[in-house]
Amino acid sequence: MNRPARSAGQTVVALLIFMMLAMTLTLTATIVVIVNTQSDTTYQQGEQALQNAQAGVENALLRLERDNTYPGETMSLSNGTATITISGTNPVTITSAGRAGSTVRTITADATTTGGVITLTSWDETP
Repeated sequence: MNRPARSAGQTVVALLIFMMLAMTLTLTATIVVIVNTQSDTTYQQGEQALQNAQAGVENALLRLERDNTYPGETMSLSNGTATITISGTNPVTITSAGRAGSTVRTITADATTTGGVITLTSWDETP
C-alpha cells in the first residue's frame, strides 16, 4: 500500500521538531561551557590579585624594617602589580592593592615598631 502524502508531511514536521530540539540542547550546552570558562578566568584573576596584594604587604614590611621612611611603591610582578601606600608613623598602615588583569583586591595591614622590630597587629582584606 502507498502511504498518503499527509503521513509523509507529518514525518517531515516531526524531523524538524527533533532537529530544533537537538540544536537548542547543543546551543544551551555551548553557552554553559562559555559561562563556566569566563567564571573560572575571573576566579583565577581574583586569586592572583589577592596574592599580588599579599606580596605587596610583605614587601612593605621588609622595606619598613630596613627604612622607616619607606613611602610605598608600585611593584611589577610576573602576573600583575601591587600598589603599596604607607600612612601613619606608629602604628603604620600599609595598604596594598593587587591587580591581575582587570581584577583588583586590596589588603590593609597595621604594624607597630618597637626597638627596630616591626610587629604586625592586623591584616584585613578590604572591599
